[in-house]
Amino acid sequence: MNGNGGFNTHLPVFDGKNWSRWSIQMRVLFEAQDVLEFVNDGVPDLAENATEAQRNLHREKKKKDQKALFYIHQCVDAKIFEKIAESTTAKAAWDTLVRCYGGDATVKKVKLQSLRKQYENLNMKHNEKVADYVSRIITVTNEMKTCGETISEQMIVEKVLRSLTAQFDYIVVAIEQSKDTSTMKIDELQGSLEALELRVIERGNGKETDQALQAASKEKWREIKKKQWLDKKAKQNPNSSDKDKGKSLADKAESSNKGGYNSKLNKKKNFDKRKIQCYNCDRFGHFADECN
Repeated sequence: MNGNGGFNTHLPVFDGKNWSRWSIQMRVLFEAQDVLEFVNDGVPDLAENATEAQRNLHREKKKKDQKALFYIHQCVDAKIFEKIAESTTAKAAWDTLVRCYGGDATVKKVKLQSLRKQYENLNMKHNEKVADYVSRIITVTNEMKTCGETISEQMIVEKVLRSLTAQFDYIVVAIEQSKDTSTMKIDELQGSLEALELRVIERGNGKETDQALQAASKEKWREIKKKQWLDKKAKQNPNSSDKDKGKSLADKAESSNKGGYNSKLNKKKNFDKRKIQCYNCDRFGHFADECN
């Protein structure tokens, strides 16, 4: 609210789309401004023999009615305004908008059948956040209510509980056994589920970190064993020279890790691994990448 008692926030403007959402927002606005009764019922006619007090009260009601009409004018775009330009009361303007965009009884009935099917098929998606899923359910149920459906908060709570992913199974059982779902609020349920969701995320991140640390440790261990093997070979054969004379011990070790001193020998059927020494365990008969 500003210093003059008005709203600083932007008012919702209706452009012909999302009638259900806009009408809900407008009814909240009317209620906040204490003019909802004039939008719903209008201003009763003044009796001819009305007293002065009754006339003054009628004038106050007319002012509030015009206040409601003003908000309707402010909350529609130019194209929609043309449809209500001739309306002189808030009720007349609102009734016109309901007829044009709210749909008649037949249209609402057809739409409600579609919404019921959509509601029954709602299920939480894999990796979907709890807040996003609950928001999807609330959106559909609000549209159903606009079409005349009666949906209690208990029904919404039970719908959420039976349509969550498997990771929430144990908390669903705990909630159903320890709490009365008939009195539970949807925001209370959402809070409990989000707390569990946060724990799952934290544990998942911890598991990935542990796996990364294990992989890094294993790689470091291989590097240490490789260096120890090279140092041992260098001490055993300080002046060694073989047919791979141009190769260093590091090259040989790398070649061994890839499948042998000479990759061509690995392709031969009669290749004898008994002469190959693994730098991981110092044993003969296998390569380093085959070491257990």
